[in-house]
Amino acid sequence: MSKLAYMENQFITFHYDVEKAVDYAFEGKFILKLYDYLKLNNAKRTQVEDFINSQTASSILFLIDDLDEYIKGGQDNEHKILREAYGHIPKPHARKIRNYLNDIIEDARRYTYDKRPGRRKKSNK
Repeated sequence: MSKLAYMENQFITFHYDVEKAVDYAFEGKFILKLYDYLKLNNAKRTQVEDFINSQTASSILFLIDDLDEYIKGGQDNEHKILREAYGHIPKPHARKIRNYLNDIIEDARRYTYDKRPGRRKKSNK
């Protein structure tokens, strides 16, 4: 397997793991600490930037917005649709899910910030 094919496979696996973590969050299982996951897999900064700009991250941001509006509540038509979509989730649990999804996005951003060029750790000699 070429290096490019290996990296592409890693990228697909990464997206799959994040999407499964989102699915599990709606079941009440918060299994992924993204920053630790990226660090453990020694992810490249460009891969994480690609994730931040991907459809997966956009979907997560869309879910966060929906959950924010569901939690806020209201009587207009948009909120009625959100109550139908998320009404089976109690609002305290919806807050936990929203916070977890926010953590996923923030962990990705923090990882790219920490992996900026020129940020080498000093070795103790």
